[in-house]
Amino acid sequence: MSLRLGDKAPNFKAKTSEGEIDFYEYLGDSWGVLFSHPGDYTPVCTTELGKTAALKDEFTKRDVKVLALSVDSVESHHGWIQDINETQGVEVNFPIIADEDRKISEAYDMIHPNASVNATVRSLFIIGPDKAVKLIITYPASTGRNFQEILRVIDSLQLTANYSVATPADWKEGEDVVVVPAIKTEDIPAKFPKGFTAVKPYLRLTPQPNK
Repeated sequence: MSLRLGDKAPNFKAKTSEGEIDFYEYLGDSWGVLFSHPGDYTPVCTTELGKTAALKDEFTKRDVKVLALSVDSVESHHGWIQDINETQGVEVNFPIIADEDRKISEAYDMIHPNASVNATVRSLFIIGPDKAVKLIITYPASTGRNFQEILRVIDSLQLTANYSVATPADWKEGEDVVVVPAIKTEDIPAKFPKGFTAVKPYLRLTPQPNK
């Protein structure tokens, strides 16, 4: 059974490059990003883990904890981390899960038989403090992830979790947002004192409320 948005993210215990963890305990009340890789010493994934380490401060200021996953062993992970640090000019600063029995990969539907019978596809999950799955993105092995998009989506998810707004196409932090249809136009001024623009009765824009 595949995971869908809004489902509870399965909890698990796992060996990682930073010791054994319980997933829920590791996340605590933070947001989480869990992303998988087909295997260690793969070129695209080497750049991705390097980029993730380089963005540590960006994830930290959003209260996001990151975990990577590969079906290889902890010992293999440690060797790969040395290569990542050397080639990407970073220090990997998050756990890489060793999912040798593929139980976590199967729980998160990371193995797609038509793509590979034994390697994980490159899936990424954003998980909220309530442990619900908020976003799923799956990439082919040949295409590296866009981490600016991942940060943009986290900004949107955190904003829309706290305010009655949605974010329009290509939205970035600090730009105007959409007032959700459930809010009547006459009620907007009380909820959004910065003002609003009614482009259409169903399309009302307001400045980002937490800025």
